[in-house]
Amino acid sequence: MEITPRQLEIIEATGKILTASGANGLTIKNLAKEMQFSEGAIYRHFSSKEEIIIMMLKYLKTNISKILSNLTKTGDVEKDFVIFFTRLSLYFKENPYFVVTVFSEGLMDESDKINNEISGLMTLTSSHLEQILQEGQKQGTFIQSVASSDLTMIALATFKLHMFNWKFNKFKFNLTENIGKMSASLLALLRRNPD
Repeated sequence: MEITPRQLEIIEATGKILTASGANGLTIKNLAKEMQFSEGAIYRHFSSKEEIIIMMLKYLKTNISKILSNLTKTGDVEKDFVIFFTRLSLYFKENPYFVVTVFSEGLMDESDKINNEISGLMTLTSSHLEQILQEGQKQGTFIQSVASSDLTMIALATFKLHMFNWKFNKFKFNLTENIGKMSASLLALLRRNPD
């Protein structure tokens, strides 16, 4: 994905505004003010607010895709499960302003194009996690009485709740430690033969 340094700067400023003010606070005027640009300078890089958000989501999807494609399967599904959430939490810890982009309900009301990008991002993460869970069920490590697709939704919803909590606490607690505890708790529920 081609993105210029200036476009990335605009995307990061957009994330800051979304985090502070939500989707309603994101306007070209507010973005220009945040960046100390003229509105015209923003329009030289993006034609609309929608285009900025779509580019942000595509940029995020590209980065998440790289993270997930670089995860090597260890042969231990429990370890793979923990690594999946650890790597995602490390990325968001380094890029906190993307949290609101992925998990914002308000953005989904903006447009069908934005919805499609969010949906694509969620499909990417859920399909990768579901593969881990399916393998765990196949090996007999994880419970088989619940469909892997449902387990995926439960695990990602739990992750989403932790990310919201981190955002509401102004990114102050240790996200990776928190997500590590979350992963351990989920594994305790997933195990076919709990300890």
